[in-house]
Amino acid sequence: MDWEPKTKERFEAMISKIPVFHRRITEEAVIKRSEEIAQSRNSTQVQEQDVVGAFFSDVPSPFYSMMVRLLEQTGFDYKKYGFPK
Repeated sequence: MDWEPKTKERFEAMISKIPVFHRRITEEAVIKRSEEIAQSRNSTQVQEQDVVGAFFSDVPSPFYSMMVRLLEQTGFDYKKYGFPK
């Protein structure tokens, strides 16, 4: 599935800041979930809202504060999508 270029750029920046031992599994899980969310919207492209939704749905609670900090550092505006819920 295609990704909106700016969203892909921010996602890659965020993934690069995740500790190495969690990076690959996080990347795989969030890509898969982001694409599922985009498809559920009948979109052919992953957008910011899909990635934000994927992070908030799949990140375990012990990593929640780090995730929020990294979302902010990489320019994801999660609040405009109603997160955190």
